[in-house]
Amino acid sequence: MKALALLATLVTGALLLYGTRDFPAWGDPQAPASAYLSPVYIEKAVEQTHVPNIVTAVLGDYRGYDTMFETVVIYCAGMAVVSVLRRNREE
Repeated sequence: MKALALLATLVTGALLLYGTRDFPAWGDPQAPASAYLSPVYIEKAVEQTHVPNIVTAVLGDYRGYDTMFETVVIYCAGMAVVSVLRRNREE
């Protein structure tokens, strides 16, 4: 059973690494995120969100729902870990 789990992990890891071949190079100024998205955030973040910090504007305003639901997922995972690992008073 452990060998099957190891094989599944290795195959999944190999597929994920194979998929990264299509990613743009690190720091590539012609990458879609650098060419199209970043300039819009830099130029219009303060104007559209009225927040002077660009990072806060992106996380809190542009990606607010995404950030909120990531926090909810982490909270639920933490609650699941606590509920699985807690001890009963009878034990």
